[in-house]
Amino acid sequence: MCGICGVLALEGPLALPPSAPARMVGVMRHRGPDEYGAWRTDTIFLGHARLSIIDPVDGQQPMADIGGRCHITYNGEVFNYLELRRELEGRGRVFRTHSDTEVILNAWLEWGPACVDRFNGQFAFALWDEAEKTLFLARDRFGICPLFVAEHEGQLLFASEIKALKAFPGFVAEPDAAAMGEVLSYWANVPPRTAFGGVFQLPAGHLALVRPGRPAAKGDGLLPACLDVKRYWAPSFLPADEDRRFVPAAERAALVGELRERLEQAVALRMRADVPVGSYLSGGLDSSAVAALAQRLSSGLLCTYGLGFDREGFDEREWQQLMVEHLGVAHAGVFVDQAEVARRLREVPWHAEAPLPRAAPTPLLLLSRHVRAQGCKVVMTGEGADEVFVGYDIHREAKVRAFWNRIPGSRLRPALLARLHPYQEHAPLDFLVSFYGRGLGETQDAFHSHRPRWNNTAAAGFLNEEARRSLADGSAERRMLASLPAEFAGWGPVARCQYVEMALFMSGYLLSSQGDRMLMANSVEGRFPYLDHTLVEFAARIPVSAKLPGLQEKAMLKDGVADLVPAAIRSRHKHPFRAPGSVCFATPEGRGLVEDFLLSDGPGWDLWQRDKVSALVRKWDSGRLLSQRDDTSFVAALSGRMLQRDFGPLFEERVAALQLEPEQLTWRD
Repeated sequence: MCGICGVLALEGPLALPPSAPARMVGVMRHRGPDEYGAWRTDTIFLGHARLSIIDPVDGQQPMADIGGRCHITYNGEVFNYLELRRELEGRGRVFRTHSDTEVILNAWLEWGPACVDRFNGQFAFALWDEAEKTLFLARDRFGICPLFVAEHEGQLLFASEIKALKAFPGFVAEPDAAAMGEVLSYWANVPPRTAFGGVFQLPAGHLALVRPGRPAAKGDGLLPACLDVKRYWAPSFLPADEDRRFVPAAERAALVGELRERLEQAVALRMRADVPVGSYLSGGLDSSAVAALAQRLSSGLLCTYGLGFDREGFDEREWQQLMVEHLGVAHAGVFVDQAEVARRLREVPWHAEAPLPRAAPTPLLLLSRHVRAQGCKVVMTGEGADEVFVGYDIHREAKVRAFWNRIPGSRLRPALLARLHPYQEHAPLDFLVSFYGRGLGETQDAFHSHRPRWNNTAAAGFLNEEARRSLADGSAERRMLASLPAEFAGWGPVARCQYVEMALFMSGYLLSSQGDRMLMANSVEGRFPYLDHTLVEFAARIPVSAKLPGLQEKAMLKDGVADLVPAAIRSRHKHPFRAPGSVCFATPEGRGLVEDFLLSDGPGWDLWQRDKVSALVRKWDSGRLLSQRDDTSFVAALSGRMLQRDFGPLFEERVAALQLEPEQLTWRD
C-alpha cells in the first residue's frame, strides 16, 4: 500500500503553493518510502509515496494509461488484477506494465465508475480523466484503505492521511471536540466525519465523481458539495425468518465445504506479490487458519510474527508456539512489556489521527516495526473473521437478549449471559439483569445490540460542554441510521449486530487505528483474507442458526479449518486482542507522560473538563483506577491530549522534518 494525495481546482486554474507537493507527500513518507512521485496540470495535482509490492520496476505513480488520457494515484491492491487484465486485453486494451495500477486505469476506460464492482481488493484511489474533466475517487468495500477530503479556497484536497491535508499551506484543521466525542463514545467517528473539523472521510464502499465547474448531482450534507457520492456496496444478510431456519446436516456439510474453498481462494489471491508475504500469528483460530493455508501455498518457508506480553491475561505466546510447531513456520515474535506500551503510546496518535479508547494499537505499532526490521513488507492477518462468522460476545449477547425478551420476566434466561464472559461467571444475577436488560424490549431500536456497550462508555464525559451537547442531540446516531440499508429492519438481531459492528467498529477502529495506521506507520501492508467480499457475501447467506448454533461462536469456520488447526486452539474461548492500559504508566517515564499531558498547562484544555481529568489522574495515582470505564477514559484523555499537541504546536516542526527535498520528488509526464 502507499500514500496518495492531490489538489483539484474547482473553479479557475490550480493554485498550488510551490512547497505543497513536498510537504503533502513527505509527511506521508512512512506509507511509501520506496519512491515519491508527482504530476500536475493547470487543473489538478496528484502526489504519491510508494510502497512497491507489485511490479516494483515499472509500477511508479502517478501513472498514466498508454494513451495519456487518465492519470491515477492509488493506494492498495486489486488482488484479481491478473484475471481482469486478461479480460481487458480480450477487449482490446493495451498494457505496458505488469501492475494492478494500470489495470484500474484500463478498467475505468472500459467500464467507467462500475469498474469498482469488479475489483476484489483493498483500495483508495484518485483518477483524473482529462477527456471527461472528471476526478474519480473510490474506497474499498470495508474501508481498509483510508481516503480523506476537504474543501479549501475553491479547491478540493484529498489524501490517505489527514496530516497530508493539513500540510497544504494555509489549510487549517484542528481536533474538534464534538467529533472526538463520537470516537470516545462509539470507538470511531460515524462517516463521513473525522476527529478534525473541516476534514471528512469518503465512507467505505463509496465512490465519488467531481467535475470542476459543474455542480454535483447530490451530496450527503457533510462531504464537500462538489462530490457526487454513491454507495456501490454494503454487506447484506438474510431476512429474519430465513436466517433462523433449521439447516439439515447434509446442507450444513456442503456449506462448510464451500466455506473452506472460498477461504482458500481468498488466501491464495492475497499471496500474490512480487515480494515475500508473511502472516501474523496471534495464537487464536483466525490467524492460525490463515497462516496454515498460507504455509501450504507458500513457495518457501512462511514467516510468521506474533506478540508477547509480560502481564497475565494478555500473553498468548504458548498458543503461538503450539501453532508454530504444528506448521513448522519461521516465527519471529516480539515481547512488549508495560513500560514499552507507555513509552510508545506517545507515537500512536500521530499515526492514528484520532484519540484512542484503549492502548491496544501501541503493541501493534511495535509488531509492524519488528516485521519491517525482519525485511518483510506484507503480512496477512485474521481480522474480519469474528465479524463475518459471528465470533464476538456481542453477537451472542444479541442472541441471548432476543431469547430473553420473549419472556422478559424470566430469571433463568439472563443467567445465560454469564456463560459468555469467563470473568462474569460469578456475576450477581441482578447485575446481569441491570446491565443487559436496559432497553431490553426496545427491539425496534436499530442499535439494540450495542446499547449496553455504548451506555457503559464514559470517556466522552471528560470533554467540554460542546462535545456533550453534540452527543446528546443524537446527530451521530442519525447519521448511522441514515446509512443503514433499507432491508436492515427485516434482518434478525444477530445480523443487525453484525452489520453495525462491521460498519462502525471494524471499519472505523479495527481496520484503521489498530490496522492500516499501525501497519503503514512502518511501511507494512496488511492483507485480510476474511474480508474478501465474495467470502463475506457467501457467509451472509448462511443462516445464523448454522453459524451460531446455541452459543457456539464461529462454529462453521471451526469445522471448515478443522484439519488445519490443532483441537486445543479450535476449542479456545474467543480471546480478543487487548493490551494493558493505565497500569503501564506507573513507571517513571510513564508518569512523566501523564504529568506532561494531563497535569501541565498548555493549549487545548478548552476541549476538556480539566478538573474532571485531574480527578481521574488522582484516582489513577492512588491505585483506585480499576474499572474498564476508568481505564478507557484515562487512555482516551492521554491520547487525545497527545493528538492535540501533535496536530497543534508541534505540527510545523514535524512537517519540516519530513518535507521532501526537491531531488527526492520525481515529476512524471
